[in-house]
Amino acid sequence: MPAIAKRSFELNEDIMATQSESTPDAVPSAGGSTPPRRRLRSNSSPMKLSPISKPMKLGSPRKRLSTCVNTQANGIEKYFTQKKVQTLCKSVEKSVEKPKWNPKDVKQISEVKEALHVSTVPSTVSCREDEQKRVLEFLKQCIEQEKAGSLYVCGCPGTGKSLSIEKVKQALVDWAGEAGFEEPDVLALNCSSLTKTSDMFTKILGKDQTPKEVKRKTSSLQLLQNLYSQKPLYSRRKMTLVIADELDFLITKDRVVLHDLFMLTTYQFSRCILIGVANAIDLADRFLPRLQSLNCKPMVITFRAYSYDQILRILQQRLITLPYTVFQPPALELCARKVAAASGDMRKALCICRSAIEILEAEVKEYAENLNSSSVVDAFFEQQTAPAPAPVVKKRETDVVTIGHMASALSKTFKSPVVDTIQSLPQHQQIILCSAVRLFRGKKKDSTVAQLNKSYIDICKSTFIPPVGIFEFSSMCRVLNDQGLLKLGGQSRDEKLKRVTMNAADEADITFALQGIRFFRNCLQ
Repeated sequence: MPAIAKRSFELNEDIMATQSESTPDAVPSAGGSTPPRRRLRSNSSPMKLSPISKPMKLGSPRKRLSTCVNTQANGIEKYFTQKKVQTLCKSVEKSVEKPKWNPKDVKQISEVKEALHVSTVPSTVSCREDEQKRVLEFLKQCIEQEKAGSLYVCGCPGTGKSLSIEKVKQALVDWAGEAGFEEPDVLALNCSSLTKTSDMFTKILGKDQTPKEVKRKTSSLQLLQNLYSQKPLYSRRKMTLVIADELDFLITKDRVVLHDLFMLTTYQFSRCILIGVANAIDLADRFLPRLQSLNCKPMVITFRAYSYDQILRILQQRLITLPYTVFQPPALELCARKVAAASGDMRKALCICRSAIEILEAEVKEYAENLNSSSVVDAFFEQQTAPAPAPVVKKRETDVVTIGHMASALSKTFKSPVVDTIQSLPQHQQIILCSAVRLFRGKKKDSTVAQLNKSYIDICKSTFIPPVGIFEFSSMCRVLNDQGLLKLGGQSRDEKLKRVTMNAADEADITFALQGIRFFRNCLQ
């Protein structure tokens, strides 16, 4: 018998045997070739049932979980079901992108410019939570103990000092009402708006006394000193919070006004809490040395310059309220990186973004004018017998702020001679700078000319540009060294073994100078 027929015959026998086992009334086959049939549960005695012979019927896992509400398994299923729903919602939110804005719409342009304006106060001050917490804890302690105190807030321009103090002032008033303390009188003023520096004490006195009591021949400073030196006779005096912004405008030749202002918080019955805000970090050390000798030096809180991540986060939070996309993400990243490397001034970053929008707006208007002029030319040639020439108007690629618009806005703000030098270099020298950026992007600070040449050749091969020889490459490195962009060092006579490092040109300058060209943008990635 063939093997295939034999296998099919055996398979049929197995199927018949299985069917005979599953049928209660099946008759044994002749010859006893079939093994004895297994006893069915229906033939067994009811008194001899055991949990092994008759297992408990269980429903499906889903039914079992639904019947037992308080089981751990059901809680796990609910947890993962919620997780799946949350993950699905997040994926849907990510997939739904905002539509691009219309730069021709005057209403949208005004909304974007208002969102990026310096005077627009956001709902929350990001990246300054620690500083705000320290200021608020200091004020809470003064109010709880009914004790005067002084605080000096300093930092570079555009680091969120005034905005943070304004938020802390609102939080303090809310806390005092909730905690059951009497709300302090708040006097917030800009020292640059004072006609005379001594008017500062008149403003403070107006908060502590009524206008009838203020009209005296004694100066306001003497009245305040007498007021804070004596215990109140009739009622408890309220705490007064004085916020003096632009405090450096009170600096005079003899420094008397600034010194007397901080000394008001040292009197025994003083209820004055003074917060001075200025840019100078060492103002208290330079102009108030007597306070330190009297052990009355104010507490100092320094606001550091914003970093790249913080600037990018603040810009994104300002733009997230808009229902449309205005900037390409690389454009915002370039702005944040350049501003963080230069000064960390958030106000300058906002002005640069507004300038980039104005550049796009002018570009859209110019494109519309060219399109209208070309349509007029086409209408004129339609009336003539001669065919109309090909249109010259260049098609716009996008209506959002690109990295080219941002680079133009940055170049207007930061006039750097290094950037101008890099932009005027020949192409191969610019490629050498790009290869240096890629080579030193990690922790590596210096390398050899041979390794820099290898990085240069890799870029040339990837962009299908024929590289120059090693001798010409070495001479171009010497040119970049003479211009101060790279620095060659080492005592080796062999040009390949000389050490090379970045000099005046850093990664931010090279990226900013060459980012507007797509070829170099790909080289820097």
